[in-house]
Amino acid sequence: MAQPYLDQLLELISAIEGRHNLLCKHFFSGAALYVEGRICASLTPKGLAFKLPKSRCDELFDQGKAVPLRYFERSPIKKGYILLPDFKAISDTDISSYIEECISHAAEADA
Repeated sequence: MAQPYLDQLLELISAIEGRHNLLCKHFFSGAALYVEGRICASLTPKGLAFKLPKSRCDELFDQGKAVPLRYFERSPIKKGYILLPDFKAISDTDISSYIEECISHAAEADA
């Protein structure tokens, strides 16, 4: 069940894969993207999620471009993440931008 999500996530990162130490693997019923061992994005039946700085998350929520992430219906909101439920309606350029942004954010956390 998770394999299609893993395949989609690998396709989304294919253009930037060689520039970073990235790893995709199964995650719940979807897939997760790791940079330097830190999770920075996930693709699940809920949508495409990115780990970003709080100020950036708030900005995207305020603009109506993203919603808070909850992996399960009654679970708490996952702080520091945005969720794009209908990510296929978003341009490839914007998706690539979010991917680069979340990778940079995860890499900064390592520094």
